[in-house]
Formats: sequence, structure tokens, C-alpha cells
Amino acid sequence: MNVRIDPTWRDALADQWDMPYFETLTDFVRQRYRTTTVYPPASKIFAAFDACPFDKVKVVILGQDPYHGPGQANGLCFSVSPGVAMPPSLINIFKEIESDLGKPMPPDGNLERWARQGVLLLNSTLTVDAHLANSHQGKGWELLTDAAIRALAEKRDNIVFMLWGSFAIRKGDFIDRRRHLVLTSPHPSPLSAYRGFFGNHHFSLANDYLADHGKTPIEW
Repeated sequence: MNVRIDPTWRDALADQWDMPYFETLTDFVRQRYRTTTVYPPASKIFAAFDACPFDKVKVVILGQDPYHGPGQANGLCFSVSPGVAMPPSLINIFKEIESDLGKPMPPDGNLERWARQGVLLLNSTLTVDAHLANSHQGKGWELLTDAAIRALAEKRDNIVFMLWGSFAIRKGDFIDRRRHLVLTSPHPSPLSAYRGFFGNHHFSLANDYLADHGKTPIEW
């Protein structure tokens, strides 16, 4: 796989590219793109890393799987491109922002504006077959994204990690809470948002923490 990725992330993950699992993963992903419909478009597999360089990360939001419907996935977790209807989880994220910070619902669900400010919008698995949720889990992506989270946790300080749902919370178990702010809550999906995602105040808490550590808050 000719990895198109920001140079800072290429360096931060340098020990991963030649590992056997990544070669196996590359073969699998190439085969799937050749033989079926896969999301996101191949050019956007590493969009989260491209949009938010390693040394600029202030906040990490962890997703699980790319959207698997036509035209939805754009390489940033929870994000959809302009003109694409917002999925329910994203609508609930914006509802919480409105409640927490008083910001109205935006005109579209494109979260590139967050990424440009230092929000790493990282799915655990970076590709998926059309209409088949979780179809690329267990193929190696989780090892790469674990390595990315570990690199941030060990080489950077004072990052905010937003972990929504049991999957994301488990993935961030190893993060040193003394060096970083780790915010956890139920997932924003309609099945769980009312069990504690709504009212978690993660967006104001993140901005307060960033300000307290001399960093510019995020314009959510």
C-alpha cells in the first residue's frame, strides 16, 4: 500500500509499516478494493492523519468503523461531507454541543474544520465493505490505530481523549490519566445517547483543559 499520510505521522508510526501484520492488512485491503465496494474512497483511508499532523493534535475522538452507506464515509470518524445527510450519532453530537456551549446545529456534518484545529477524528478500523458494518475488523487496522494512540499518549502531553462507548473506552485503557485528560461516556448513538452522552459536557471540559494548559480551545 502506497501510504498517503502526513509526514509527522509517517515518522511517528515508522515501526509499523514493515511489520508482518501491516503487509497482510495491505494485501487484504487491496483485494477488497479490487473486488467490491469499500468505504471510504481509497484516497481518504488516512484522511484523519492527513488532516491533523501528529505534533498538532490537541483532542482525540475515537470511532469504531467507517460509515458503510454510499457517500457517507470521508475518512474522519463521525464526519460526512457537505451535502450528505447527517447520521443520527452525528446529530446527537451536535445536540450536545448546542446544549453544552450554546452553538447552533451547523449546516453540514463535515468535521474537517475540527481536524484543522487539532482534533484527530480516528476510527479504530479505517475501511469497511459497503453495507457490512465491522467487516474489516480483526484484519490489522486496530493494531495500527492502537499504535497511533500509544504514540500520542507517550510522546505528547496534555491531550484530551474523548472515548464514547465501551469499545472506545477499552481502546484507551492504557492512557496515563496524569499526563492527559480522558473523558468517557456512553456512545452518541440513538441507542445509548440518553444513558449519559447527553449532558456529558465533554466539549466545554475539553476547552477548559486546553485553556488551562496554554492551548487554544476548539471552535466546536
